[in-house]
Amino acid sequence: MKVCEMTGVVMRIGSFSLVGLLGPASPFFWIWLVNTLDAILLTWCALLRRDTAYTVLNGFWILVGLVGISRTLGLF
Repeated sequence: MKVCEMTGVVMRIGSFSLVGLLGPASPFFWIWLVNTLDAILLTWCALLRRDTAYTVLNGFWILVGLVGISRTLGLF
C-alpha cells in the first residue's frame, strides 16, 4: 500500500510541477488525466485504510478532475 500511495503522491507533485514550469503551455488534458488517476489511486488507498477524511478529500479531487478533463475536451 505504501508503494501505491507514494506513486499517487509523486504523480500529483509531478503534474503540478509541470503546470508550474510550463504555465499556459501545459498539456492540460494530460495534467487533468494524471491528477484524476492519482486521486483514484489515493482514494482506493484511503478506503483500504478506512480513513474517511482522505477518502472524501480524494473523492472530491476525482470530481474536480472529471470536470477538468471535460473542460479540456470542450464538453463544458
